[in-house]
Amino acid sequence: MTLKKTLLASLLGTTLAFSALHSVPALAGKADDTLNVAFSDEPEPLDSYKIAGRQGLIIARHIYDGLLYKDLSSGEIKPALAESWKFTDDKTIEFVLRKGVKFHNGTDFTADDVLTTLNTVVKPAYGTRFQISVDWIASVEKVDDYRVRIHMAKPFAGAIEMLADALPIYPHAYFSEKGSAGMAEHPVGTGPYKLIEQTPGVRYVLERFDNHYAGSPKGKPAIKRIVIRTIPEMNTQYAELMSGKLDWIWRVPPDQAKRLAGRVNIINAPIMRIAYISLATGGTADTPITHPLVRQAMLYAVNRQQIATVFGGETSQVLNSACNPLQFGCEQDVAAYGYDPQKAKDLLKEAGYPNGFDLEMVFAAMPRPVAEAVSSDLAKVGIRVRLNENQFAAAVQKWRAGTLPALMSNWGSYGIGDVAFILSNYFGGGDDDMVKDAQLAAWLKVADASPDSEVRKQNYSLALKKIADQAYWIPLYNYNINYGLSKDLNFTPQPDEFARWWLSSWK
Repeated sequence: MTLKKTLLASLLGTTLAFSALHSVPALAGKADDTLNVAFSDEPEPLDSYKIAGRQGLIIARHIYDGLLYKDLSSGEIKPALAESWKFTDDKTIEFVLRKGVKFHNGTDFTADDVLTTLNTVVKPAYGTRFQISVDWIASVEKVDDYRVRIHMAKPFAGAIEMLADALPIYPHAYFSEKGSAGMAEHPVGTGPYKLIEQTPGVRYVLERFDNHYAGSPKGKPAIKRIVIRTIPEMNTQYAELMSGKLDWIWRVPPDQAKRLAGRVNIINAPIMRIAYISLATGGTADTPITHPLVRQAMLYAVNRQQIATVFGGETSQVLNSACNPLQFGCEQDVAAYGYDPQKAKDLLKEAGYPNGFDLEMVFAAMPRPVAEAVSSDLAKVGIRVRLNENQFAAAVQKWRAGTLPALMSNWGSYGIGDVAFILSNYFGGGDDDMVKDAQLAAWLKVADASPDSEVRKQNYSLALKKIADQAYWIPLYNYNINYGLSKDLNFTPQPDEFARWWLSSWK
């Protein structure tokens, strides 16, 4: 079966209420000022610090606010819960907090909320999903009710970017009493929408928070209510979008986007996310992938251009660097591996594997046809892949335990246009680093800490060149997303992959 036929075959193939409102039905959107959206995958519980997938994080960013906010249209970092900020030294940032901000439960926002949130989530015992997002924080100090200082464990060039909505602030008293479980069950934030109903993983109802603070960079939403449903079958999503029961869907495959065009509005936009295969070169015993020639053979064996075109779309690019070209520091002048099955066979023979070998590969948050296409290409040169699909959280757990030789997935860098948020995660010596190259970690440590952009670029370049030379990763392609929209809806996509429904409106 050809790659395109495989893709086509794959495509055809206790409610909690927080107000006196009854369950809100999913009706035609503009008529009752309700934006109806669908995801294919279940959103995770809504403690933002423990969410990995974009679905849950998108919902969370409508409920919660951070100290700062990044306007992607201008690249400007704007005040949010903090009115102003300054570095008092290379490891201390002082924030003046905004007065008059209310949480959804009516409590006032103060310095105590910042202290409780950040001093809690930075502790390893809390279980923040990606420690790189908080491990640069040593502690938070209260100066007065509306002034705090964040003391960094180390200088971190990405601190301000990370504080721009990626680290939301929770209410002190509620979070202290209820903890992570309480935030997931009944989220309370300061954001432009409040959660009024949820059937976890199935259905969520957000309602505009009319007491959202004046001066918020998110502004006052034009749309009153948002209903989010999980609809695993894409064909059902297409039918509901065309019939008017849905107003917004995303991740529409290229061929289906062409089919839907004209009946609904289709928007294509590039994002930070990339598809990749991680190879546990330093986290496994003496397996074939510990040999550089074997890893290089794998890169030559996979027809990444065809996979990028069919699955990523005509505008997707094959990646040679382990980062997205949109990101600061993403060096492009690295070793490139074109599609060359014969060269792959020759390298395997040279490495001592003339008859190939068996390899277990888990794939998570990736379409099965992509995994099958990679597996098929590897089989042609003698690498016999045992494919297993896992949920992302389960796959990450196995990866960190060192039990997987290869993991295929995708990474969105928290939506931040800086390679610090991909390279340091996978090669900086943390939980997800199964390469364990001390030289890489040293270069990344310098780059992550330096305030000098040229020093950062030089060290990221050294790291990316070595990653490519040693074939530590198999970068696949960068993502472009097709959005399917009601013709009544104004929506502007952003490269960080966070839908900003608070900026949407009806035509």
